[in-house]
Amino acid sequence: MTEMLAQILGIAQAWLLAGGLVFLRVGAAFLVLPAIGEHYIPMRIRLGAALAMTVLLTPALARDLVPANAQSADYAGYIMTETLAGLLIGLSVRFIAMALQIAGSMAAQATSLSQIAGGATPEPQPAIAGFLLLAGLTLAVMSGLHEMVARMLMESYDILPAGRMPLARDVGAWGVNRVGHAFALAFSLAAPFLIASVLYNLALGVINKAMPQLMVAFVGAPAITLGGLVLLLLTTPFLLPVWMRAMQAALANPMGPLP
Repeated sequence: MTEMLAQILGIAQAWLLAGGLVFLRVGAAFLVLPAIGEHYIPMRIRLGAALAMTVLLTPALARDLVPANAQSADYAGYIMTETLAGLLIGLSVRFIAMALQIAGSMAAQATSLSQIAGGATPEPQPAIAGFLLLAGLTLAVMSGLHEMVARMLMESYDILPAGRMPLARDVGAWGVNRVGHAFALAFSLAAPFLIASVLYNLALGVINKAMPQLMVAFVGAPAITLGGLVLLLLTTPFLLPVWMRAMQAALANPMGPLP
């Protein structure tokens, strides 16, 4: 009876150690992941989601994470490595979400809409940026974001093994690639607004040169504002699928370079 209890205690200890390691990576990732990691999501919901994801992933990962002779002291050094791995994985997807915010800010600046409801959120941003981000996150959640995140976290152990600290050189190169990709994606999404703004200002300059007595500013300001809103209405159904493909690519390859 005593031997059986000792075996049960050893198995339970191994499972708890495995669950703790998985929770370190999942919890750190959930702090910065889009949708579940937003500031307006209560911390209790984030914690519950992280625990649920841990319970889901631990049975599939426990055998590889915990050796048969595992001891609690052997995993003290895993706290930093697993937390860092989770943050890197979460940031790889957060950069794609930030591309929508950058694109919205660029579009708002180009269409004179940057000050509308700019301070209505805890993080001041133009209304177009907030609208695009919310629409993109809604599309991602409806497309099965939780399933893609679970697959990404499970496959991340092949790229970032438990207990192994990633090299600073590799993390730096990865970060530069992801930041550059986020700005390139943002510029591509905001391109219709930037092109329309350039054409509008050129036309306004020609009109002002031909008719100096006409106060083109009073006519042009409402026109560019209305044009920006109409352009947002027309282009959003085409911009969000492009962004969603970039999100799926980041979830499928969180630590690799993106084109």
